[in-house]
Amino acid sequence: MKKDIHPDYHAITVVMTDGTAYETRSTYGKEGDTLKLDIDPSTHPAWTGGAGKIMDKGGQVARFKKRFGDFSLKKQEK
Repeated sequence: MKKDIHPDYHAITVVMTDGTAYETRSTYGKEGDTLKLDIDPSTHPAWTGGAGKIMDKGGQVARFKKRFGDFSLKKQEK
């Protein structure tokens, strides 16, 4: 292995949005630094199953359906 090409891998503290903290190893910052998260698995809808609603009021989806609504990849009979 080549010397001096790998990043420094050290212990940091990660603080979640609810205040819980845990120690892990990372290349973030310096030894003993604290990483405070704005979004974490306990609050983000992707992990909590929150309501992910797509609100398209005459936007891209509506324009696509208007232009290509009857578009089909099937062969047309003559």
